[in-house]
Amino acid sequence: MRLPLLRKKEMQSVKLNSDTIAAIATASGAGGIGVVRISGPQAVNIALAVLGHCPKPRHAAYLRFIDHDGQTIDQGIAIYYAAPNSYTGEDVLELQAHGGPALLQILLTRCLSLGARQAAPGEFTRRAYLNEKMDLAQAEAVADVINAATSEAARSAMRSLSGEFSNCIHVLLQRLIELRMFVEACLDFPEEEIDFISQGNVKNKIQDILLDLQKIYGEAKQGNLLREGLTVVLVGQPNVGKSSLINQLAAEEVAIVTAIAGTTRDTIKSSIQINGIPLHIVDTAGLRDTEDEIEQFGIERTWRALESANIALLLVDAAHGITQVEKSILERLASDLPKIWIHNKIDLAKKTPLVEEIHGEMHIHLSAKHGDGMNLLRETLLKTVGWQSTNEGVFMARTRHLEAIKQVEQFLQTALSAINQSELVAENLRMAQDTLSKITGEFTPDDLLGEIFSKFCIGK
Repeated sequence: MRLPLLRKKEMQSVKLNSDTIAAIATASGAGGIGVVRISGPQAVNIALAVLGHCPKPRHAAYLRFIDHDGQTIDQGIAIYYAAPNSYTGEDVLELQAHGGPALLQILLTRCLSLGARQAAPGEFTRRAYLNEKMDLAQAEAVADVINAATSEAARSAMRSLSGEFSNCIHVLLQRLIELRMFVEACLDFPEEEIDFISQGNVKNKIQDILLDLQKIYGEAKQGNLLREGLTVVLVGQPNVGKSSLINQLAAEEVAIVTAIAGTTRDTIKSSIQINGIPLHIVDTAGLRDTEDEIEQFGIERTWRALESANIALLLVDAAHGITQVEKSILERLASDLPKIWIHNKIDLAKKTPLVEEIHGEMHIHLSAKHGDGMNLLRETLLKTVGWQSTNEGVFMARTRHLEAIKQVEQFLQTALSAINQSELVAENLRMAQDTLSKITGEFTPDDLLGEIFSKFCIGK
């Protein structure tokens, strides 16, 4: 069943309630400072009850926080933001207390007893979106800033939060709307023997939009790499050096290295970063025929790990090269899974590190034991996934953004192929506009909002 698309204004009238929400807005655990945030029409009344009076808007006040008997819960900073000049666009009260979990819970319970309810995950940001304080792409960037695993990811998320990604989408949307208006206006004069499509240069305008769309896709894909990272699975026969390689990549001994074949019997995971890209490295059990039941379980997990891999590193002993065993492993791998061949143990043959391309696949000769050639591996990993380290203007993007952009591209390509059929051109431009609008949330399936904001932390 096709889900209905709602404009943000329609969603606002349907979804915004008149109730007041409250939550602890700081991370769980003890800290020097903890914040209880309240948003909604009861914020002022809660301030009167907890503080004795409502502070002047946007001014910090050092006050007692009192319970229903007038006893002091704590002393701290209170800040009141009057609607619409607040994060959510509603009246907001923030109480900054000492960061003890028990104390913050007492303060939150006091606010709930005064008419607020516990906020759901992401509900403050959801209200900010519905009150047009930010668009949907910016709202998602809030969570990305919080969850950024690297400094590069944090900077990229801030660019999205500041609206750089949204602005790019809005510019394309405006051009689509103007072109669509022209084409649909042409449909109102079917009796005129005038080629409006040619006169309006519609084909060239669609092609120009496509070029800019592809540029945005490239930048969004870079941002998606920063957000999602890469899962890199090491695979090969026993004793080819997988554990030594993961130790080199992680710069610590996360895997046991011995000369005994089959030492690694389960997957070992380690998270690192290369040029700001998070990498989730998975060392796996050596692939071989074995009667050992535990080792068999490890080998089965190896194959399962490869199903979710972004890149497979196929390790071979440099002295033996690619044997029939490696070829049989290759046959079981997905054909579209990027692969890098690692010819390890070049130190035993007294060879130097080398990277070469053979039949479209990268081969790196290195020594995992001594670390020779590791920089070649790091550079090749980033090159394989298309990362451009010189790109300073990358903004954070999600998989749904990439999928939407690719759908828009398909609609525009269809419009080009039917350029002499005005009705088909108009319909595909309409679908392109609707799909692109989903990125910023102008048109959004209602259940998508639930999915997006449910992954936020409570209090944000």
